Amino acid sequence: MKLDFEYGNGLMSAELPDNTDVFIPGKTIPDPPCLPQDWDSLYAATLESIRNPIGMKPLRELAGPGKKVVFVIPDIVKGGLQPTSHRKVSIRACLDELYAAGVEKKDILLLFSNGLHPRATVEEMKKILGDELFNEFYYTNQITSHDSEDPEHMVDLGTTDRGDPVLMNKYVFDCDLPILIGHTQGNPYGGYSGGYKHCATGITHWRSIASHHVPQVMHRPDFTPVSGHSLMRTKFDEIGMHMEKKMGHPFFCCDAVLDTYSRQIALYSGYAKEMQPESWKIANKRTYVPFAEKKYDVMVFGMPQDFHYGNGMGTNPIQMMQALSAQVIRHKRVMKENCVIICSSICNGYFHDERWPYLRELYEMFQHDYMQTLPDMNRYGEYFATNEEYIRKYRFANAFHPFHGFSMMACGHIAEMNTSAIYIVGAQEPGIARSMGLKTRATFEEALEDAKKKFVGPNPNILALPQTFKIGAVHLCMKDDDLSTV
Repeated sequence: MKLDFEYGNGLMSAELPDNTDVFIPGKTIPDPPCLPQDWDSLYAATLESIRNPIGMKPLRELAGPGKKVVFVIPDIVKGGLQPTSHRKVSIRACLDELYAAGVEKKDILLLFSNGLHPRATVEEMKKILGDELFNEFYYTNQITSHDSEDPEHMVDLGTTDRGDPVLMNKYVFDCDLPILIGHTQGNPYGGYSGGYKHCATGITHWRSIASHHVPQVMHRPDFTPVSGHSLMRTKFDEIGMHMEKKMGHPFFCCDAVLDTYSRQIALYSGYAKEMQPESWKIANKRTYVPFAEKKYDVMVFGMPQDFHYGNGMGTNPIQMMQALSAQVIRHKRVMKENCVIICSSICNGYFHDERWPYLRELYEMFQHDYMQTLPDMNRYGEYFATNEEYIRKYRFANAFHPFHGFSMMACGHIAEMNTSAIYIVGAQEPGIARSMGLKTRATFEEALEDAKKKFVGPNPNILALPQTFKIGAVHLCMKDDDLSTV
């Protein structure tokens, strides 16, 4: 069969055996039905959710004249930008409840929870919020992005009982009513976005994130395949609850379970400790998909140049490794132990130095100084994370924070841990792929023939994943897997 896979800004064709299994999220096995996608219906459903929250009082009872409110809003990485996206609808619905309770507009702040991601550009703010919300708050200086390196707007809350440091955004800490707008969408880092993951990663400091986005957590057997019971997820919850304890009140969460195209399937609001597990019940039906009747020797997909973290993710070698590993984390349940990955990537040497100003330096270091595997780089984490020039670029030039690269490398090693070989096909600069421990071939067909000879035998079970980086991913499972344990 002939299939097309992402490749740079276009596609690359592959001729694969006719018995290849193909999975496309939302299409091969349909998602649960989404809610009606007109504004009025979604607004009504959201209002119903925030007026009947789980485990805490409704917004109207929590709010009142003189109360300070901070909306904590996910950045552009996920969640959809359509006119009826969850962010746009839920912020408006919450605002209407706050105004009705007597909260004044001047006492409201919209804060993007970018964590170690780039602080939002004005153009991104407009896309995420829409013109109406943007115009309502931007010109009165009531929209900002989390800045984890701004000492005046961070507060040190000590450590969790486990000893993990908790530093959080001071705007959120000081306000009377922190509202987390979240997405219960499949994520390789601990099962789902939203809930406590949102605050534990989005409004903290690199030292907090270094307690969980590191090899000693991400290379544990409970991390791959992904689940909601890993040590990482446990740490998210502990950090979020520690914030609530120190604030003296809980976050008010408004999370949407999203489908393949970031449309709302269901809405859940309230106290994260009680709301989060309820939202996961329906999210599990969309995200953990009991698809496979056999385990696969070969997994085939393509990598665009621009996805998820931005333009260059599919060409920057360290980001490429993270993307490869994300597929392993999601789909390990259906992979054989000797599984081989074949992935198209233009791999042209484009690092996007403005967005990742430190990754070229990290890449060069990985080629020298006794670096055998990506975790060997971890010893330089604090050295880079405290580099003043890289920090300035994070704060003022819309770059990723320098510690983010170390979380990417911790993840990037997982592909090597769980495969026999990884082939990059179509690389324009194949030496870059080879320098990361990957094999290179010109075409899918050549890579498959080589894998047959060396790793998987003449008749491998093949899983093809077209569009895997372009639409909302799932976590594939065997048809007989016990999904009550995910």
